[in-house]
Amino acid sequence: MSKTKIVIADDSLLTRVVLRDILRRDAEIEVVAEARNGCEALDAVLRCRPDLVIMDVVMPVMDGISAVREIMARCPTPILVLSSSVRPHDARGAFHAIDCGALDVMSKPRGSVQEVFEPMAEALVEKVKMLSRLPVRRQVSESPRIAAAMTGISATRSILAIGASTGGPKTVLSVLRNLSPATQASILVVQHIAAGFAEGFALWLDRETPFPASLAGDGDVPRPGHILVAPHDCHMELRDGRILLTDGPMVNSCRPSIDVLFASLAHEQPDDVVALLLTGMGRDGAEGMAALKLARAVTLVQDEASCVVFGMPKAAIALGGAQQILALHDIPRALGRLLKQK
Repeated sequence: MSKTKIVIADDSLLTRVVLRDILRRDAEIEVVAEARNGCEALDAVLRCRPDLVIMDVVMPVMDGISAVREIMARCPTPILVLSSSVRPHDARGAFHAIDCGALDVMSKPRGSVQEVFEPMAEALVEKVKMLSRLPVRRQVSESPRIAAAMTGISATRSILAIGASTGGPKTVLSVLRNLSPATQASILVVQHIAAGFAEGFALWLDRETPFPASLAGDGDVPRPGHILVAPHDCHMELRDGRILLTDGPMVNSCRPSIDVLFASLAHEQPDDVVALLLTGMGRDGAEGMAALKLARAVTLVQDEASCVVFGMPKAAIALGGAQQILALHDIPRALGRLLKQK
């Protein structure tokens, strides 16, 4: 059985040594090269053709963002970004790397390297093995397709609920960046993301889309044309027109859970809801989407060809919860025909 080949790119020798030691504990993983900067990372990728690159953001000669851009242009490879800061404004580089093609992000612990990395060792190995199996595709322009009309459905729905997981940050950004600025729906987003990055994700959407975005707070009233992102480790629901944040049990091993948000909307005001389930591993959101469809909400899922991982959309389709299956580039226009506009 062939091993999963990894390249580690970090300007800190100690960090590279600790990461290498953690990964080598798993017999299925092989660290095939190490790099001190983005130039060396690119050379290692072209030479070794690894299954995954673990990439630091701040490095000399060529930074991690530039390296991600070059790797995705010349030899598309799954990339996991390790960010040294999860503070919202400092996490900008990590999300820029995702915009350039990196698949996911994790925080790099501060302090004595060996000690602080140990608690995340198991999660790191699991993430590495999962991401290394994912195909990375070049973005290919396709002729737009017109989604089939859905009879009897109002074109003035006022709530857009979005769920996403693996590969989701860039996909959510793409949908919202290309949505008409005239859209007057309240936008609720549940994105499975590493601890500490939810607020940075909200600020990224705020900067890069036509809509103001922020982390949801308990008791918030969703506003037309505004994005609210579920905080880390809190379920987000809509109850009596207000956001309810809870620390209830995990659902589908997730908190926040897409199913929790979708299920609340199935009871709240489903006739005003468009639910969108995007790329992600597992089945979170599938049961909630089925409940929304029964309650007469509009339910859309991303198609397999444009997903990084077709797990959640596939599960929703299998349950009969998806009314339409759309390529990523078709989704903004479909939403434009369903949501309230100025």
